[in-house]
Amino acid sequence: MLSEIKPFLQTGTVVEEKQNYLQLPIHHPSDGLMANAYYFNHPEWAEEYLTYCHRSDEFINRWTAAIGDWTDKVIVDIGCGPGNIFASLKGKPKLLIGIDVAPHSLEMAKALGYIPVLADATRLPFISGFADIVTLNAALHHCEDMEAVLKEAARLVKPGGLLITDHDPQFSAWNYKGLAKLLWNSRLVWYKLTGHGFHKTNNQQHWGLACELHHKPGDGVTKQLFKSILEPLGFKVSVYPHNHTMGAEVLQGTKGKADFKYRLGNILSGRSPDTDDSALTLMCVAKKTMNDPTALN
Repeated sequence: MLSEIKPFLQTGTVVEEKQNYLQLPIHHPSDGLMANAYYFNHPEWAEEYLTYCHRSDEFINRWTAAIGDWTDKVIVDIGCGPGNIFASLKGKPKLLIGIDVAPHSLEMAKALGYIPVLADATRLPFISGFADIVTLNAALHHCEDMEAVLKEAARLVKPGGLLITDHDPQFSAWNYKGLAKLLWNSRLVWYKLTGHGFHKTNNQQHWGLACELHHKPGDGVTKQLFKSILEPLGFKVSVYPHNHTMGAEVLQGTKGKADFKYRLGNILSGRSPDTDDSALTLMCVAKKTMNDPTALN
């Protein structure tokens, strides 16, 4: 594994070769990072995530349209988890590097064809401008410093390459007010009473919520976040609001319709549920058009 990525490592990088993944030192792990490592290192939870999340026909259609043909290209998947993107899209990249903080998820990603690397996404060990495509699917909102991770991801993209993010909650859609916020905060009680929810146990729910660092009322990504960071770095940035229900149509401006509970949340917050600002998530497709003069190897 190390020999395959060695040409792209920064000079002096020290890599520990584990049995099923490569490890870079993380000297001061934050509480959020540790929560992600715990949740996605749990075998059953990681397996559920790989099986049920980001595997729909709409997801595959949308991402295939955004990426195009990645045959023989160098891909870096930041926050790869157990390997959902490649498990869904398949294909034949030249090199597929997966970055995560959970060893078991990285082992699962390796079984799918990734070169798995355990590293801090804010300080990646790679040279600048070597990747054809960098992906962050449902990853930014798991990171305490979303701006730092986005900048680091952008640094890896070569001129003409792509940076693609998706499935991070949009700030304006989740900025619940009044009764909507009260109902959102009380949902955990409802889940406990009814047994309804993605997570099977209270422990799984606790850690699942602990690693959703920016998925809460009054938090999330914005169009301005992507444009203000990526445009100065030489990217042409396109941002597409959507509700997880549409495929390639998202890239033509079709948002799709959110579930009733999310539409109700926006209505109770005084917003129309049909506007771009009420779409649950933003997909960012950014193309590197020039060298970033600030990039350092």
